[in-house]
Amino acid sequence: MGETKQVTLEWRERLEFVGTGAGGVPVTIDGDNASGAGPMESLLLALAACTGADVVSILEKKRVKLVSFAVDVAGDRREEYPRRYVAIRLTFRFKAQSLAEEAARQAIDLSLEKYCSVRHSLDPAIPIGYEAVIEAA
Repeated sequence: MGETKQVTLEWRERLEFVGTGAGGVPVTIDGDNASGAGPMESLLLALAACTGADVVSILEKKRVKLVSFAVDVAGDRREEYPRRYVAIRLTFRFKAQSLAEEAARQAIDLSLEKYCSVRHSLDPAIPIGYEAVIEAA
């Protein structure tokens, strides 16, 4: 068996919770999406952070100098309960010196197909598409 992750989630009021993980930094999760990201938004943020970390790490190994990098995520949910995601789209926005689109796509593909634990924890039937937008620095 591999590593075990553990978090604690504490109820505050209404549908607001504060969670902490190994770093001890509090994260607010709000079921009303008022004082923090809701659970379903948090899932999209987790996917963005996981793929983002992979992509940055892979590009650093290729000696790509990123000036800025962001991941936008849109998730389409079912109308009926459970209102799970039925499709997810990611937009990877790069600003870098001499980043070839092929290198960016290779890093993204490696993340989504091999490395990203969050992606592989989601139902494999959920289609996940992406686009890479590259701006020269």
